Amino acid sequence: MSHNNNLGSLIDRWSERLLVDGYCVIPDLVPVAEVAALDADLAEDFEATPFCEGRFYGERTKRFGRLLARSPRAAALVQHELVLGVVERVLSPWCDTFQLNLTQAIAVHPGALAQMPHRDQDMWRGEVGEVEYLVNVMWPFTSYRAENGATRVWPESHGHRALDPVPEASEQVPEYGPGSALLMLGSTLHAAGANRSHDVRRGMIAGYSLGWLKTYENQFLAYPPEIARTFTPELAALIGYRQHRPNLGNFEGCCPSVLLQEGLPTRLAAADALRPDQKEAVDEHAAQERRSLAA
Repeated sequence: MSHNNNLGSLIDRWSERLLVDGYCVIPDLVPVAEVAALDADLAEDFEATPFCEGRFYGERTKRFGRLLARSPRAAALVQHELVLGVVERVLSPWCDTFQLNLTQAIAVHPGALAQMPHRDQDMWRGEVGEVEYLVNVMWPFTSYRAENGATRVWPESHGHRALDPVPEASEQVPEYGPGSALLMLGSTLHAAGANRSHDVRRGMIAGYSLGWLKTYENQFLAYPPEIARTFTPELAALIGYRQHRPNLGNFEGCCPSVLLQEGLPTRLAAADALRPDQKEAVDEHAAQERRSLAA
């Protein structure tokens, strides 16, 4: 009980900070040794992956996804209890369930230019200033400092302020290291900084979006059923092997989690997955139809 009470108070605290400022840094979430082990698991991918093409991704930056398939250690960060609690608190007003939008490892090499300031919610052409579509979580594998290109953020540039011009003077560069994490709303203006150091800045992003949106990373290609079957049911659901009511993301009219079962039938019976208000309306309509037939 005490754990749940303490977790709840932490979720309250950090959710409020995130919603007020548009970002927050939560310190000491995981042991540094766990982060170092994940970094080591991905070392070969960091080495072999070519530099990005295009100035937005960064021509001195390397990026790759599918981290849950590359290292089993990625799941501990993606499913961190406090982080998921904050994400649920922030996004739940607009969705039935939220989903993993992406996992992406990033290595910003010396000489990388500063990225253009942007808002990640702009990947979707939805209403600006009314809905929060996304929460991104940045997990550093090395120290993040202004000198090596740490993320620049513009506090209070989120929500309805996304419609307003933001003065350059309000820019902040949070500095933090492995074990801590930067949480940022999808409506917050931000950008990777220039790497003026001699070190590579490495880390990963785990992003979470409203469950009815098209994800940035195609989770079903990243984690097809043969891979998703090795995940816990909770992780499989987070990457999309569950429906968002009403019936969104279904397979043959069923929750896509059926694809993770052994002995899947050749034919499936489609089954309603409705919100309570929709079920009530459908049941009332059916009752009226029965009364009409009986008259």
